[in-house]
Amino acid sequence: MNTIILIAIAVYLVGMLAIGFKYSNNKTSEDFYLGGRKLGPIVTAMSTEASDMSAYLLMGVPGLALFCGVAEASWTAIGLSLGTYLNWLIVAKRLRRYSAKLGSITVPDFLATRFRDNTKLIETIGALTIIVFFVPYTASGFAACGKLFNSLFGFAYMPSMIISAAVIVAYCALGGFMAASVTSLIQSIVMTFALIVVCFFGINAAGGWGAVMDNARSVPGYLSLFASTNIQSTTPGTYTFLMIVSTMAWGLGYFGMPHILVHFMAAEDEEKLSLSRRVGSVWCVISLGVAVLIGIIGFGMTKTGALALPGSEPEAENMIVNVAHLIAQKGFFAAIIGGFILAGILAATMSTADAQLLGAASGVTKNLLNDVLGKKLDDKTNMLIARLTVIGVAILGVIFASNPNSSIFRVVSFAWAGFGATFGPVMLFALFWKRCNKQGAIAGMASGMIMIFVWKFLIAPKGGVFAIYELLPAFVISCIFIVVVSLCTPEPSKTIVKEFESVG
Repeated sequence: MNTIILIAIAVYLVGMLAIGFKYSNNKTSEDFYLGGRKLGPIVTAMSTEASDMSAYLLMGVPGLALFCGVAEASWTAIGLSLGTYLNWLIVAKRLRRYSAKLGSITVPDFLATRFRDNTKLIETIGALTIIVFFVPYTASGFAACGKLFNSLFGFAYMPSMIISAAVIVAYCALGGFMAASVTSLIQSIVMTFALIVVCFFGINAAGGWGAVMDNARSVPGYLSLFASTNIQSTTPGTYTFLMIVSTMAWGLGYFGMPHILVHFMAAEDEEKLSLSRRVGSVWCVISLGVAVLIGIIGFGMTKTGALALPGSEPEAENMIVNVAHLIAQKGFFAAIIGGFILAGILAATMSTADAQLLGAASGVTKNLLNDVLGKKLDDKTNMLIARLTVIGVAILGVIFASNPNSSIFRVVSFAWAGFGATFGPVMLFALFWKRCNKQGAIAGMASGMIMIFVWKFLIAPKGGVFAIYELLPAFVISCIFIVVVSLCTPEPSKTIVKEFESVG
């Protein structure tokens, strides 16, 4: 049956490469980075959400729910769902309109042009942030691929990860943004299929819905949104109000995710973004809810012996991989289904990794080389360097992910915080506060990025009220710096204010 599974996965991977070849005739940098701003509403919606839902959707969230109960996983899902909806509602249309008016094709480029930053600091900080945080973020996806093939087929972790990364790099470097977006649309469909099949198969394997709930109730606090526990605990702790707010702060990250915001900039028509918002938000809520549910079901499966009881959270993240293997044992057609479920995990990984690789490429080529260093290169040379950057970042990602015991969920959470605190506050103020100036923007970006590291490694380890998700305090600090510094320095020029007001 493993051969059938491998064939199903191979067919999927070849299909992704074919799409890369189809869209490989990019003529300009705008084509490569934004697809010529021609994304339709459905492609915009689903490619945006698929780019968001990395391996943490099919591995991280179910693994967290299985091992630690519903509290952290559910509050994370709630925060992400709210953040998704508000990002579509508040940011999408205005960013599309504003970025098109300024001719911007990357997030740092938009911010630098919006504030007329002749110091190049905004683009420098933005590009460095993209490179620093996209490497571990991309690495988490590569790690998911390595874990998948290692746990299912016994293939060596590193070669499995390298082969998976090579496929992602190939279609991404060939086809640019349009290839990444079209493949992400397909990948969102495959991910949905995987979630549905695993959910129903798991309930049956766990002995029915009643058995699933009975087993979950056997662990103290497992089903409570206000209890901190895990499957090895006999006494639950309290999931405090501060912990809830901290966990829901995941939603703040959306305002600063370059690989998500760029999809808004690439939409063909801002008026069609309302449809995109509805489609994308509904899919996000349902997929995250099902992912949490699958974790609960997975614990029920361990009670019937269908799955082994995981000894750690990283081990629990292999749950869907193991379920796919169980399904594949049921016969020829079941093996094909199992193969496509595993392709769903690859889809979750690829749909995010390709957008991140393109984001890193734009940070190096457009923001650092073209704008900061002033290298005026033609489009052909720019795209060549961008493709080489994609390869370079992928290599760094593979090196970063060389430890197979790292938690996908935890790695993603740190990178997510980095982007959210560096770009999120300044993006909101850039779009909605005309008094915000260049000095405030620079101070906000720098303070947000620095505070992520300070809180994560110096303050949070003190425990107690300080042991909260670093995105929340860093986001607040960044906002304070933006407001205070902007008000203490000269107002923006009349040209900038007039431009701001003309966007509507």
